[in-house]
Amino acid sequence: MTDLQTFIAGLPKVELHVHHVGSASPRIVAELAARHEGRSPVPADPAALADYFAFRDFAHFIEVYLSVVDLVRDPDDVWLLTHEVARELARQQVRYAELTVTPYSHVHRGIPAPAFCEAIEDARKRAETDFGIELRWCFDIPGEAGLAAAEETLRISLEERPDGLISFGLGGPEIGVPRPQFKPYFDRARAAGLRSVPHAGETTGPETVWDALRELGAERIGHGISAVRDPELLAYLAEHRIGMEVCPTSNVRTRAVAGIEEHPLRQLVDAGLLVTINSDDPPMFGTTLNDEYAVAARLLDAGPQELAALARDAVTASFLDPAGKRRITAEIDAHLAAALR
Repeated sequence: MTDLQTFIAGLPKVELHVHHVGSASPRIVAELAARHEGRSPVPADPAALADYFAFRDFAHFIEVYLSVVDLVRDPDDVWLLTHEVARELARQQVRYAELTVTPYSHVHRGIPAPAFCEAIEDARKRAETDFGIELRWCFDIPGEAGLAAAEETLRISLEERPDGLISFGLGGPEIGVPRPQFKPYFDRARAAGLRSVPHAGETTGPETVWDALRELGAERIGHGISAVRDPELLAYLAEHRIGMEVCPTSNVRTRAVAGIEEHPLRQLVDAGLLVTINSDDPPMFGTTLNDEYAVAARLLDAGPQELAALARDAVTASFLDPAGKRRITAEIDAHLAAALR
């Protein structure tokens, strides 16, 4: 039988909760910082980034994250970032990823929306040719920027409507940013055929998850770990097969969870939820998707069969077309069968 680390490394995967800028490797962040040296607090030395990415709390994480966003200043930066993120995901056998992109942050900093969308689309198509990975976009509202950002994100989504765009999200801080105020924007996005995937219940309680479901029509929940505090909510999520985008290391690094052993992954799985394993902002959190599967294996005392089941659940929870789902599921099953010989 294949050892677990080797099994994880070769396991075909789907990634559903990973941020565009937050996936920039230290090499790419340092390269962008060097391009804009003297105009950014971000170190241009990859070795110094580990200390820069030591987050005191979620608010500090947002502050640091936005300083990295500020390094992406023109369409060439956007293309480079997107293509390199695809390269890193493909190295981990990720076949399909729904990347969370925040166009408002870049358009607000001076990149025209058409040029931004053209850059990510060109990089997406090139990545499929170069690395064999399919990328799709979730355009998300940066909650801390308020309703003006929601309006602009919706406008870009509906007017530009890049081919890879499939969903509409809401990120940033939850505390002080109530979900219901964004209902009109999600209503319009959903009416236009976009799927609803807001963050909720990471740093706030179960009521935020309920708001995401009732007010925003959430089809998946970004994080959602506080759901374990509400049995009624757990039952609803299980019954309706709402995908949970769980990112264990992220929750520890942003202090949403005190330590990895306190992470509620086991409770979510035991409650019968459709749980998916994701990396969120992997270089910023010193992790990879492979590492997150290893963390899940430890927390769940899981072997190859259980990890393959998690990988299948990510396929199920994705917005990939049925033929694509069948193809990746078959790859997962073949990998498991080979590992168990």
